[in-house]
Parts: sequence; C-alpha cells; structure tokens
Amino acid sequence: MEKVDLLDLKILKIISVNARIPFKDVAAVCGVSRAAIHQRVQRLIEAGVITGSGYNVCPKSIGYSTCTYVGIKLERGSMYKDVAEELEKIPEIVECHFTTGPYTMLIKLYSRDNEHLMDLLNNRIQEIQGVISTETLISLEQSISRTVPVVLDEA
Repeated sequence: MEKVDLLDLKILKIISVNARIPFKDVAAVCGVSRAAIHQRVQRLIEAGVITGSGYNVCPKSIGYSTCTYVGIKLERGSMYKDVAEELEKIPEIVECHFTTGPYTMLIKLYSRDNEHLMDLLNNRIQEIQGVISTETLISLEQSISRTVPVVLDEA
C-alpha cells in the first residue's frame, strides 16, 4: 500500500465525515486546487486506501428488522475459504470474518424476522459442508457506526 502524506490525511479526514462534500470545498480547506483534490482522491482509491463508495441503506426501512451476528465453528480452519465462498451466495450476509477465539468465522446478517433468521441458520448456513456449529447473537440496537478516525500528525 502506498504511503499516505499529510495532505492525503487532511483529505481523508474531511471526506470520511462527509463523502458528499464537493471537491472545491475540500480544496479550499486544504489550500490546493480542486484538480489536486480529484487526483489525490483517485490515487487513494487506486491504492486501496479509500474503499467503496455509495449510499448506506437502512436495513429496517426495506424490511430487514433483525441484525444478527453468527459465530461459526468449522471442522478445520483450512475450510475457511470454501465456506466463505458458500456464505457469499447468501445475500442477507453483509460481513464475514476469519477470526481467532471460540469461532472460526464471524458473520453479520440481516433478516426480515425470526422465522427468516431461523431459515437462514437451519437451511442455508448450517447446511454448508464443514460447518459444525453456530452461535447466534441478535443485535437489539446499534449505538455506534463510524469509520476509523483519521488522525493528523502535524508535529
């Protein structure tokens, strides 16, 4: 990954708070041209520093009222990639992590209700070859959602 300089950090700090801010406004705060901001942002995207773009859709507003974290234990940790490929086929799963601790994998999914959740667990996830057990944690409320802080080291 490419080294990020002070100007890059300033840009990231601004756009991580408001991704819709016009480049001309970012340029004014940073004291450079709009074209310079555009070039920097493009380079940061190409370098993988900035990942993704778009809008976050509130799951509840489109009928997905239950957010669930599922710890998955596998027969062998080496089965992770194959299981992850199968999990990726389930559109309700929005995150998948290979973890340390009591679970081999931790996933986050959204379901319409408890019946839908039970179907996902019993008929989709637990049927994947290599999955030996799951533990389900239903999120009652999300209190914090943010990106990592961008810290400027101007010393």
